[in-house]
Amino acid sequence: MDLENFRIKLRSYRKEDIIITDHAEVRAILREIDLEEIRNNIINPDKLVYVEEQKADKLNEEKYGCYFAYSEKYCHKYVLVINRKVIIVTIIIINRDWQKAIKK
Repeated sequence: MDLENFRIKLRSYRKEDIIITDHAEVRAILREIDLEEIRNNIINPDKLVYVEEQKADKLNEEKYGCYFAYSEKYCHKYVLVINRKVIIVTIIIINRDWQKAIKK
Protein backbone atom coordinates (compact mmCIF):
# COMPACT_ATOMS: atom_id res chain seq x y z
CA MET A 1 0.00 0.00 0.00
CA ASP A 2 1.40 3.39 -0.89
CA LEU A 3 1.98 6.03 1.77
CA GLU A 4 -0.87 8.39 0.88
CA ASN A 5 -3.48 5.64 0.73
CA PHE A 6 -2.24 4.31 4.06
CA ARG A 7 -2.58 7.79 5.59
CA ILE A 8 -6.16 7.94 4.33
CA LYS A 9 -6.81 4.52 5.83
CA LEU A 10 -5.45 5.59 9.24
CA ARG A 11 -7.51 8.78 9.20
CA SER A 12 -10.65 6.64 8.95
CA TYR A 13 -10.12 5.39 12.51
CA ARG A 14 -11.10 7.13 15.73
CA LYS A 15 -9.14 7.20 18.98
CA GLU A 16 -11.58 4.61 20.35
CA ASP A 17 -10.47 2.24 17.58
CA ILE A 18 -6.83 2.30 18.71
CA ILE A 19 -5.66 -0.45 21.05
CA ILE A 20 -2.23 -0.24 22.62
CA THR A 21 -0.97 -3.64 23.77
CA ASP A 22 0.54 -4.04 27.21
CA HIS A 23 3.95 -4.54 25.61
CA ALA A 24 3.65 -1.33 23.58
CA GLU A 25 2.42 0.62 26.61
CA VAL A 26 5.42 -0.51 28.67
CA ARG A 27 7.74 0.45 25.80
CA ALA A 28 6.11 3.87 25.55
CA ILE A 29 6.46 4.49 29.28
CA LEU A 30 10.10 3.36 29.32
CA ARG A 31 10.82 5.59 26.34
CA GLU A 32 8.85 8.50 27.81
CA ILE A 33 6.39 8.69 24.93
CA ASP A 34 2.93 9.96 25.75
CA LEU A 35 0.20 7.48 24.79
CA GLU A 36 -2.02 10.33 23.62
CA GLU A 37 0.74 11.42 21.21
CA ILE A 38 0.77 7.91 19.77
CA ARG A 39 -3.00 7.92 19.26
CA ASN A 40 -2.82 11.36 17.65
CA ASN A 41 -0.10 10.16 15.26
CA ILE A 42 -2.41 7.36 14.11
CA ILE A 43 -5.56 9.41 13.51
CA ASN A 44 -3.63 12.40 12.13
CA PRO A 45 -0.65 10.78 10.36
CA ASP A 46 1.01 13.92 9.02
CA LYS A 47 4.39 12.78 10.45
CA LEU A 48 4.11 9.37 8.79
CA VAL A 49 6.91 9.21 6.24
CA TYR A 50 7.26 5.52 5.47
CA VAL A 51 5.15 2.38 5.79
CA GLU A 52 6.27 -1.20 5.19
CA GLU A 53 3.86 -4.10 4.99
CA GLN A 54 4.82 -7.08 7.13
CA LYS A 55 3.61 -10.65 7.31
CA ALA A 56 0.51 -10.85 9.50
CA ASP A 57 -0.07 -13.79 11.84
CA LYS A 58 -3.74 -14.24 10.91
CA LEU A 59 -5.61 -14.17 7.60
CA ASN A 60 -7.98 -11.35 8.57
CA GLU A 61 -5.18 -9.04 9.72
CA GLU A 62 -2.82 -6.58 8.10
CA LYS A 63 0.52 -5.73 9.71
CA TYR A 64 2.67 -2.67 9.06
CA GLY A 65 5.83 -1.00 10.28
CA CYS A 66 5.20 2.75 10.34
CA TYR A 67 7.81 5.48 10.67
CA PHE A 68 6.75 8.85 12.10
CA ALA A 69 9.50 11.45 11.61
CA TYR A 70 10.16 14.26 14.04
CA SER A 71 13.49 15.27 12.51
CA GLU A 72 16.20 13.80 10.29
CA LYS A 73 17.69 11.95 13.27
CA TYR A 74 14.64 11.17 15.40
CA CYS A 75 11.56 9.14 14.62
CA HIS A 76 9.08 6.74 16.18
CA LYS A 77 8.45 3.36 14.62
CA TYR A 78 5.16 1.68 15.47
CA VAL A 79 4.30 -1.86 14.48
CA LEU A 80 0.56 -1.94 13.81
CA VAL A 81 -1.90 -4.75 13.25
CA ILE A 82 -5.16 -3.76 11.62
CA ASN A 83 -8.28 -5.94 11.89
CA ARG A 84 -11.23 -3.51 12.20
CA LYS A 85 -9.20 -1.83 14.95
CA VAL A 86 -5.66 -0.50 15.00
CA ILE A 87 -3.58 -2.52 17.43
CA ILE A 88 -0.21 -1.03 18.31
CA VAL A 89 2.06 -3.99 18.95
CA THR A 90 5.30 -2.21 19.77
CA ILE A 91 6.91 1.21 19.78
CA ILE A 92 10.52 1.93 18.90
CA ILE A 93 12.46 5.19 19.02
CA ILE A 94 15.13 5.68 16.38
CA ASN A 95 17.77 8.22 17.37
CA ARG A 96 19.95 8.03 14.30
CA ASP A 97 19.60 8.63 10.62
CA TRP A 98 16.28 6.77 10.30
CA GLN A 99 16.35 7.23 6.54
CA LYS A 100 19.10 4.58 6.34
CA ALA A 101 16.92 2.20 8.39
CA ILE A 102 14.07 2.37 5.88
CA LYS A 103 16.34 1.79 2.91
CA LYS A 104 17.30 -1.69 4.18
